[in-house]
Amino acid sequence: MAARFVTDTADHTRPPPPDSTGHRSRRRLYLLVALFLMTLVGVLGYIEYFLSRPVGAGPAGPALDAIAFTQVWSDQRVQVIGVGDSITAGLGARSTSHTFFNRLLENPNDEFTDMKGVCLSEVLPHLTSENFAISGSESCTHAEVIADTIPVYPDAYGIVLMTTGGNDLIHSYGRSEPRECAMYSATLEQALPWIESFRTRLARMLDELTAKFPKGCEIYLGDIYDPTDGVGDAPSVFLPHWQDGLAIHSRYNDVITEVAAQRDHVHVVPLHQTFLGHGSHCRQFWRSTYDANDPHYWFYTNIEDPNDRGYDAIRRIFLKTIVEKTKL
Repeated sequence: MAARFVTDTADHTRPPPPDSTGHRSRRRLYLLVALFLMTLVGVLGYIEYFLSRPVGAGPAGPALDAIAFTQVWSDQRVQVIGVGDSITAGLGARSTSHTFFNRLLENPNDEFTDMKGVCLSEVLPHLTSENFAISGSESCTHAEVIADTIPVYPDAYGIVLMTTGGNDLIHSYGRSEPRECAMYSATLEQALPWIESFRTRLARMLDELTAKFPKGCEIYLGDIYDPTDGVGDAPSVFLPHWQDGLAIHSRYNDVITEVAAQRDHVHVVPLHQTFLGHGSHCRQFWRSTYDANDPHYWFYTNIEDPNDRGYDAIRRIFLKTIVEKTKL
Protein backbone atom coordinates (compact mmCIF):
# COMPACT_ATOMS: atom_id res chain seq x y z
CA MET A 1 0.00 0.00 0.00
CA ALA A 2 1.41 3.32 -1.00
CA ALA A 3 2.23 5.66 1.89
CA ARG A 4 0.20 8.87 2.26
CA PHE A 5 1.99 12.12 2.70
CA VAL A 6 0.25 15.17 4.15
CA THR A 7 1.78 18.45 3.13
CA ASP A 8 1.95 21.04 5.96
CA THR A 9 0.75 24.23 4.26
CA ALA A 10 0.33 26.34 7.43
CA ASP A 11 1.97 29.77 7.37
CA HIS A 12 4.11 29.73 10.48
CA THR A 13 5.09 33.38 9.93
CA ARG A 14 1.47 34.74 10.51
CA PRO A 15 0.73 35.97 14.09
CA PRO A 16 -1.78 33.97 16.16
CA PRO A 17 -5.45 35.04 16.00
CA PRO A 18 -6.57 37.50 18.71
CA ASP A 19 -7.92 36.14 21.95
CA SER A 20 -11.70 36.49 21.40
CA THR A 21 -12.38 35.66 25.03
CA GLY A 22 -10.30 38.66 26.17
CA HIS A 23 -12.14 40.99 23.74
CA ARG A 24 -15.51 39.87 25.07
CA SER A 25 -14.36 40.42 28.65
CA ARG A 26 -13.22 43.95 27.86
CA ARG A 27 -16.49 44.74 26.07
CA ARG A 28 -18.46 43.51 29.07
CA LEU A 29 -16.31 45.66 31.36
CA TYR A 30 -16.85 48.75 29.21
CA LEU A 31 -20.59 48.05 29.12
CA LEU A 32 -20.74 47.63 32.90
CA VAL A 33 -18.80 50.85 33.44
CA ALA A 34 -21.12 52.71 31.04
CA LEU A 35 -24.20 51.30 32.76
CA PHE A 36 -22.79 52.24 36.16
CA LEU A 37 -22.10 55.81 35.02
CA MET A 38 -25.57 56.13 33.47
CA THR A 39 -27.17 54.78 36.65
CA LEU A 40 -25.10 57.12 38.81
CA VAL A 41 -26.07 60.13 36.68
CA GLY A 42 -29.71 59.03 36.81
CA VAL A 43 -29.68 58.58 40.58
CA LEU A 44 -27.92 61.90 41.17
CA GLY A 45 -30.33 63.62 38.75
CA TYR A 46 -33.34 62.07 40.51
CA ILE A 47 -32.02 63.18 43.90
CA GLU A 48 -31.31 66.71 42.63
CA TYR A 49 -34.52 67.31 40.67
CA PHE A 50 -37.08 65.18 42.52
CA LEU A 51 -35.91 64.69 46.11
CA SER A 52 -33.63 67.63 46.89
CA ARG A 53 -35.41 70.54 48.57
CA PRO A 54 -32.80 73.04 49.74
CA VAL A 55 -34.26 75.96 51.65
CA GLY A 56 -31.65 78.50 50.61
CA ALA A 57 -30.66 81.55 52.64
CA GLY A 58 -31.31 85.27 52.69
CA PRO A 59 -34.43 87.24 51.74
CA ALA A 60 -37.37 85.55 50.03
CA GLY A 61 -40.34 86.90 48.16
CA PRO A 62 -41.05 90.18 46.36
CA ALA A 63 -38.98 93.30 46.88
CA LEU A 64 -40.71 96.29 48.47
CA ASP A 65 -40.25 99.98 47.84
CA ALA A 66 -39.00 101.34 51.17
CA ILE A 67 -40.02 104.88 50.18
CA ALA A 68 -43.61 104.08 51.19
CA PHE A 69 -42.39 103.64 54.77
CA THR A 70 -40.46 106.88 55.15
CA GLN A 71 -43.37 108.95 56.45
CA VAL A 72 -46.29 108.43 58.84
CA TRP A 73 -49.45 107.14 57.19
CA SER A 74 -51.92 108.04 59.94
CA ASP A 75 -51.94 109.40 63.50
CA GLN A 76 -55.19 107.65 64.40
CA ARG A 77 -55.31 104.56 66.59
CA VAL A 78 -54.99 101.41 64.49
CA GLN A 79 -55.73 97.92 65.78
CA VAL A 80 -54.16 94.99 63.88
CA ILE A 81 -55.58 91.53 64.52
CA GLY A 82 -54.62 88.11 63.20
CA VAL A 83 -57.32 85.60 62.36
CA GLY A 84 -57.06 82.05 61.09
CA ASP A 85 -54.78 79.04 61.09
CA SER A 86 -51.14 78.16 61.75
CA ILE A 87 -49.86 80.40 58.94
CA THR A 88 -51.05 83.48 60.81
CA ALA A 89 -50.16 81.85 64.15
CA GLY A 90 -46.59 81.36 62.87
CA LEU A 91 -45.89 77.63 63.16
CA GLY A 92 -42.62 76.84 61.38
CA ALA A 93 -40.94 80.21 61.87
CA ARG A 94 -37.49 80.20 63.44
CA SER A 95 -38.68 82.40 66.31
CA THR A 96 -41.74 84.40 67.31
CA SER A 97 -40.11 87.53 65.90
CA HIS A 98 -39.94 85.81 62.50
CA THR A 99 -43.62 84.96 62.11
CA PHE A 100 -45.19 86.89 59.27
CA PHE A 101 -47.64 88.56 61.66
CA ASN A 102 -44.96 89.86 64.05
CA ARG A 103 -42.43 90.66 61.35
CA LEU A 104 -45.00 92.69 59.44
CA LEU A 105 -45.61 94.77 62.57
CA GLU A 106 -42.03 95.23 63.69
CA ASN A 107 -38.58 94.37 62.35
CA PRO A 108 -36.68 91.68 64.28
CA ASN A 109 -33.15 92.41 65.49
CA ASP A 110 -31.65 90.36 62.66
CA GLU A 111 -33.73 91.99 59.91
CA PHE A 112 -32.48 91.95 56.32
CA THR A 113 -30.92 95.23 55.21
CA ASP A 114 -33.54 95.88 52.52
CA MET A 115 -36.40 95.61 55.05
CA LYS A 116 -35.09 97.68 57.93
CA GLY A 117 -37.75 100.27 58.72
CA VAL A 118 -40.25 98.53 56.41
CA CYS A 119 -43.00 97.56 58.84
CA LEU A 120 -46.32 98.93 60.05
CA SER A 121 -45.06 100.26 63.37
CA GLU A 122 -42.84 102.70 61.45
CA VAL A 123 -45.79 104.34 59.71
CA LEU A 124 -48.59 103.86 62.26
CA PRO A 125 -47.33 105.30 65.59
CA HIS A 126 -50.54 104.48 67.49
CA LEU A 127 -50.71 100.82 66.51
CA THR A 128 -51.74 97.96 68.78
CA SER A 129 -52.08 94.29 67.87
CA GLU A 130 -53.55 90.98 68.94
CA ASN A 131 -53.32 87.59 67.23
CA PHE A 132 -56.31 85.23 67.48
CA ALA A 133 -55.00 82.62 65.03
CA ILE A 134 -54.92 78.97 66.14
CA SER A 135 -52.53 76.40 64.71
CA GLY A 136 -54.29 73.41 63.15
CA SER A 137 -57.67 75.12 62.95
CA GLU A 138 -60.12 74.97 60.04
CA SER A 139 -62.54 77.62 58.81
CA CYS A 140 -65.34 76.16 60.98
CA THR A 141 -63.27 77.07 64.06
CA HIS A 142 -62.39 80.49 62.64
CA ALA A 143 -66.08 81.31 62.38
CA GLU A 144 -66.52 80.44 66.07
CA VAL A 145 -63.48 82.49 67.13
CA ILE A 146 -64.74 85.54 65.26
CA ALA A 147 -68.21 85.23 66.72
CA ASP A 148 -67.28 84.35 70.30
CA THR A 149 -63.74 85.56 71.06
CA ILE A 150 -62.75 88.64 69.07
CA PRO A 151 -64.03 91.79 70.79
CA VAL A 152 -65.41 94.97 69.28
CA TYR A 153 -62.85 97.78 68.88
CA PRO A 154 -65.00 100.94 69.03
CA ASP A 155 -62.13 103.44 69.03
CA ALA A 156 -59.74 102.01 66.47
CA TYR A 157 -59.44 101.62 62.74
CA GLY A 158 -58.84 97.95 61.95
CA ILE A 159 -56.33 96.00 59.88
CA VAL A 160 -57.18 92.30 59.77
CA LEU A 161 -54.57 89.77 58.61
CA MET A 162 -56.27 86.49 57.80
CA THR A 163 -55.58 83.00 56.42
CA THR A 164 -58.38 80.45 56.30
CA GLY A 165 -59.49 77.41 54.33
CA GLY A 166 -56.18 75.64 53.84
CA ASN A 167 -56.74 73.11 56.61
CA ASP A 168 -60.25 72.43 55.28
CA LEU A 169 -58.49 70.89 52.29
CA ILE A 170 -55.60 69.02 53.86
CA HIS A 171 -57.23 67.51 56.95
CA SER A 172 -57.35 64.61 57.81
CA TYR A 173 -54.56 63.68 55.38
CA GLY A 174 -56.60 60.83 53.90
CA ARG A 175 -56.69 58.88 57.17
CA SER A 176 -60.46 59.17 57.61
CA GLU A 177 -63.55 59.64 55.49
CA PRO A 178 -63.77 63.17 54.06
CA ARG A 179 -66.18 65.63 55.61
CA GLU A 180 -66.84 69.34 55.70
CA CYS A 181 -63.76 71.25 56.94
CA ALA A 182 -61.66 68.06 56.62
CA MET A 183 -62.15 66.97 53.04
CA TYR A 184 -58.86 65.34 52.03
CA SER A 185 -59.49 62.55 49.46
CA ALA A 186 -63.02 63.77 48.60
CA THR A 187 -64.27 63.75 45.04
CA LEU A 188 -65.26 67.08 43.54
CA GLU A 189 -68.88 65.96 43.53
CA GLN A 190 -68.70 65.19 47.26
CA ALA A 191 -67.00 68.50 47.99
CA LEU A 192 -69.35 70.80 46.08
CA PRO A 193 -71.83 71.34 48.96
CA TRP A 194 -68.93 71.84 51.40
CA ILE A 195 -67.42 74.42 49.06
CA GLU A 196 -70.71 76.30 49.00
CA SER A 197 -70.86 76.12 52.79
CA PHE A 198 -67.39 77.66 52.87
CA ARG A 199 -68.67 80.47 50.64
CA THR A 200 -71.49 81.21 53.07
CA ARG A 201 -69.24 80.87 56.10
CA LEU A 202 -66.50 83.10 54.67
CA ALA A 203 -69.00 85.83 53.79
CA ARG A 204 -70.36 85.71 57.34
CA MET A 205 -66.85 85.82 58.83
CA LEU A 206 -65.88 88.86 56.78
CA ASP A 207 -69.09 90.70 57.67
CA GLU A 208 -68.72 89.90 61.38
CA LEU A 209 -65.09 91.05 61.34
CA THR A 210 -66.18 94.28 59.68
CA ALA A 211 -68.72 94.84 62.44
CA LYS A 212 -65.95 94.60 65.07
CA PHE A 213 -64.59 97.93 63.80
CA PRO A 214 -67.26 100.68 63.79
CA LYS A 215 -64.64 103.20 62.65
CA GLY A 216 -63.81 101.10 59.60
CA CYS A 217 -61.30 98.40 58.72
CA GLU A 218 -59.35 96.73 55.95
CA ILE A 219 -59.20 92.94 55.72
CA TYR A 220 -56.24 91.27 54.01
CA LEU A 221 -57.13 87.68 53.22
CA GLY A 222 -54.52 85.24 51.95
CA ASP A 223 -55.55 82.70 49.35
CA ILE A 224 -54.35 79.08 49.64
CA TYR A 225 -50.92 78.05 48.38
CA ASP A 226 -50.03 74.69 46.83
CA PRO A 227 -46.97 72.73 48.04
CA THR A 228 -47.02 70.67 44.81
CA ASP A 229 -46.36 73.73 42.62
CA GLY A 230 -49.56 73.21 40.64
CA VAL A 231 -48.76 69.59 39.70
CA GLY A 232 -51.20 68.03 42.16
CA ASP A 233 -49.08 64.95 42.90
CA ALA A 234 -49.77 64.61 46.61
CA PRO A 235 -47.23 61.77 47.06
CA SER A 236 -44.49 64.31 46.29
CA VAL A 237 -45.36 65.90 49.66
CA PHE A 238 -45.74 62.49 51.33
CA LEU A 239 -49.53 62.38 51.25
CA PRO A 240 -51.89 59.85 49.64
CA HIS A 241 -52.90 60.37 46.03
CA TRP A 242 -55.91 62.70 45.71
CA GLN A 243 -57.36 62.74 42.24
CA ASP A 244 -59.61 65.79 42.67
CA GLY A 245 -57.34 67.68 45.06
CA LEU A 246 -56.29 70.41 42.63
CA ALA A 247 -59.84 70.94 41.41
CA ILE A 248 -61.18 71.38 44.94
CA HIS A 249 -58.24 73.59 45.88
CA SER A 250 -58.98 75.78 42.85
CA ARG A 251 -62.67 76.05 43.81
CA TYR A 252 -61.74 77.17 47.32
CA ASN A 253 -59.47 79.88 45.95
CA ASP A 254 -62.22 80.94 43.56
CA VAL A 255 -64.56 81.35 46.54
CA ILE A 256 -61.98 83.48 48.39
CA THR A 257 -61.55 85.72 45.34
CA GLU A 258 -65.27 86.04 44.64
CA VAL A 259 -66.39 86.70 48.21
CA ALA A 260 -63.62 89.26 48.74
CA ALA A 261 -64.50 91.04 45.49
CA GLN A 262 -68.00 91.74 46.84
CA ARG A 263 -66.51 93.94 49.59
CA ASP A 264 -64.44 97.03 48.82
CA HIS A 265 -62.43 96.80 52.05
CA VAL A 266 -61.43 93.13 51.64
CA HIS A 267 -58.29 92.41 49.62
CA VAL A 268 -56.90 89.04 48.55
CA VAL A 269 -53.19 88.49 49.22
CA PRO A 270 -51.83 86.19 46.45
CA LEU A 271 -50.04 83.51 48.48
CA HIS A 272 -50.80 80.90 45.83
CA GLN A 273 -49.01 82.75 43.06
CA THR A 274 -46.17 83.86 45.34
CA PHE A 275 -45.33 80.29 46.43
CA LEU A 276 -45.47 78.62 43.01
CA GLY A 277 -42.02 77.29 42.25
CA HIS A 278 -41.10 76.89 45.91
CA GLY A 279 -42.80 73.60 46.68
CA SER A 280 -41.93 69.97 46.01
CA HIS A 281 -40.85 70.69 42.42
CA CYS A 282 -38.69 73.72 43.17
CA ARG A 283 -35.58 72.20 41.49
CA GLN A 284 -37.28 71.23 38.23
CA PHE A 285 -36.04 73.86 35.83
CA TRP A 286 -38.26 72.65 32.98
CA ARG A 287 -41.50 73.66 34.72
CA SER A 288 -43.20 76.98 34.05
CA THR A 289 -43.25 77.70 37.79
CA TYR A 290 -39.45 77.40 38.14
CA ASP A 291 -37.87 80.42 39.83
CA ALA A 292 -34.27 80.65 38.59
CA ASN A 293 -33.50 83.45 41.04
CA ASP A 294 -34.58 81.42 44.07
CA PRO A 295 -35.12 77.71 43.29
CA HIS A 296 -35.65 76.81 46.92
CA TYR A 297 -38.21 75.19 49.19
CA TRP A 298 -40.32 77.52 51.32
CA PHE A 299 -42.27 74.93 53.30
CA TYR A 300 -41.81 73.62 56.82
CA THR A 301 -41.32 69.93 57.59
CA ASN A 302 -45.04 69.43 58.19
CA ILE A 303 -45.76 70.49 54.56
CA GLU A 304 -48.75 72.69 55.33
CA ASP A 305 -46.85 75.60 56.91
CA PRO A 306 -44.04 77.82 55.60
CA ASN A 307 -40.46 77.65 56.79
CA ASP A 308 -38.61 80.77 57.92
CA ARG A 309 -37.94 82.01 54.38
CA GLY A 310 -41.55 81.27 53.47
CA TYR A 311 -42.69 83.52 56.28
CA ASP A 312 -40.44 86.27 54.99
CA ALA A 313 -42.13 85.95 51.60
CA ILE A 314 -45.59 86.05 53.20
CA ARG A 315 -44.67 89.11 55.23
CA ARG A 316 -43.51 90.86 52.08
CA ILE A 317 -46.53 90.01 49.91
CA PHE A 318 -48.93 91.07 52.71
CA LEU A 319 -47.07 94.37 53.11
CA LYS A 320 -46.99 94.87 49.34
CA THR A 321 -50.75 94.36 49.16
CA ILE A 322 -51.34 96.70 52.09
CA VAL A 323 -49.25 99.45 50.45
CA GLU A 324 -51.23 99.05 47.24
CA LYS A 325 -54.71 98.95 48.85
CA THR A 326 -54.71 100.80 52.17
CA LYS A 327 -56.65 104.00 52.67
CA LEU A 328 -54.51 105.04 55.64
